[in-house]
Amino acid sequence: MENSIIVFRNRPSIRSYAAIAGKKESEGKMGQYFDKIEEDAFFGQKNWEQAESEMQSQTLNLALEKAGMPLKEIDCITAGDLINQCTVSTFAARGTDVPFLGMYGACSTMAETLLTAGILTDGGYCQNVAAVTSSHFSTAERQFRFPLSYGGQRTPTAQWTCTASGAVVVSAETNSPRLEGGCIGRICDLGVKDATNMGAAMSPAAADTIYRYLTGTHTQPEHYDAIVTGDLGNIGSPLLIELLQKQGIDISAVHQDCGSMMFNEEQQDTHAGGSGCGCSASILCAYF
Repeated sequence: MENSIIVFRNRPSIRSYAAIAGKKESEGKMGQYFDKIEEDAFFGQKNWEQAESEMQSQTLNLALEKAGMPLKEIDCITAGDLINQCTVSTFAARGTDVPFLGMYGACSTMAETLLTAGILTDGGYCQNVAAVTSSHFSTAERQFRFPLSYGGQRTPTAQWTCTASGAVVVSAETNSPRLEGGCIGRICDLGVKDATNMGAAMSPAAADTIYRYLTGTHTQPEHYDAIVTGDLGNIGSPLLIELLQKQGIDISAVHQDCGSMMFNEEQQDTHAGGSGCGCSASILCAYF
């Protein structure tokens, strides 16, 4: 690994994938692409955390169903969410009897679980690994912002945590599409202190990761159909483009952001777009 860039020798394949989203997400720009829409925000459960755990379980089961493979063929589950101690993912994996790696990367969790799954399969340690990620508006609001009944005013820079989940089955089989590799991100703190402006806070790290990957692999933006970020939103995406342009790289022609793609901001009142690790996970598995 040079400059935090990993290149897979055997290029593990994406055997299957699935995405489930909530009602509000289904009413946005990506609604037609999700495998399943759940109108009930509780997913038939008693509380929000159990609801998100059920959503994650359903997404994994749906990915396995689409692959035509039983759960026993999964050698490891890499999964994460936004809640303390990865509670949602832990309870979702509790009844599987499959080795489990709980992962916390906040909005980068899907990329983190997918990269880890690729490492495990490319290295020959596992044959099949499930990478699963979810977020839920109500669990995230209660933990990171205010109680749902508080009714506080949201700032224009605020984003809407998506109720959504994505699951990918990564296999050592050599079927396309494949994972080529990845670049491990660094902490880049430019001193943004506004907790309601996540896009501005996250864009420097996104710019650094993309810059290092492009220069490390000796590729240009035009070599890619799309360069996609998770949830910089309508504030962070222009900042990302500006930061890279200052380093001589222009990704504006191929850049897309899942947070900006999820909702119809004006009609749905989601301000600066979608967020949460289920945002990129679901759009990756449903659209890309």
